[in-house]
Amino acid sequence: MAAVSRILVTGGVGFIGYHTCRALLARGHEVVIADDFSDEPYPEVEKRRNEQDLRAEFPSVRIATACVTDRVAMKPLFDGADRVLHLAGMAGVRPSFRDPARYARVNIEGTVIVQELAAERSIERFVFASSSSVYGNATPLPASEDAPATVPESPYAASKRGAELMASAVGRRVPAMRCAALRFFTVYGPRQRPEMAITRFARALLAGKPITMFGDGSMRRDFTHVDDIVRGVLAALDNAPAGFRSYNLGSGAPVDLEALVSALSEIAGVSPRIERAPVPLGDVDATFADITRARTELGWEPRIPLREGLKSVVEWVRRNPISGSRL
Repeated sequence: MAAVSRILVTGGVGFIGYHTCRALLARGHEVVIADDFSDEPYPEVEKRRNEQDLRAEFPSVRIATACVTDRVAMKPLFDGADRVLHLAGMAGVRPSFRDPARYARVNIEGTVIVQELAAERSIERFVFASSSSVYGNATPLPASEDAPATVPESPYAASKRGAELMASAVGRRVPAMRCAALRFFTVYGPRQRPEMAITRFARALLAGKPITMFGDGSMRRDFTHVDDIVRGVLAALDNAPAGFRSYNLGSGAPVDLEALVSALSEIAGVSPRIERAPVPLGDVDATFADITRARTELGWEPRIPLREGLKSVVEWVRRNPISGSRL
């Protein structure tokens, strides 16, 4: 295990943030969380519960309310930190069409501000959340990090790619900085954003409500359990090389929606009722990660089989029938 560090985590009470901070605290690290507790797309009530649960399990955690676009509020949170994990941002393909300027501001400008503040403190380990959405429909599959990512299908995808480009450019001024952009592939698990497919499907099944499936069910996603993502984040914090580098973190085994619903229904013990709807603007046809680079350079690979991961979501939903009940 790496030496104990003080790590600043932005977005630390979100879905991935909660699980990652919990892992970091369990390793003995000091963790300072910055989160603005905004209500979308991850509901504030979910963030408050995550905050409460983190404080109950790890009283030493420090949690501050601050937005990554507010340089003045963010600056003192870097005191004493030797690593920065930047997970804060506006997520979601579909809502990004409603407010693209906000997505650009938070995801691009916010990333630059966090990286610049890290550079000012000579913090050399800077890891941040990107997305498989940067590949769009034009990139050949399985998508590798060196493949072109030049035709974004949504403002969200464009903002994540823009954040990567800015991080790469800013990093030229601080060549010793280990700057890793982690392209997450359809992350799921307990505490997932309630509007995301697996949690939404599980809640519908257990409530006896129909599942709304976009398209004909052939859309494929590289579903990746949050526990695997957390291990990838920790590996990047420990092992990413100097300079800018992007990494795919995915299962490397895409599944179509029909198969997903079938497996989830079997685990839940409920026969699904399916309602079809048009594919929303911005959704890509398929995601499929080439994870060779992460395996080779970070020593990471996914471990959680889909059925095991789906079981963790169903169990979570059963234990938490009220939270995230929007279907």
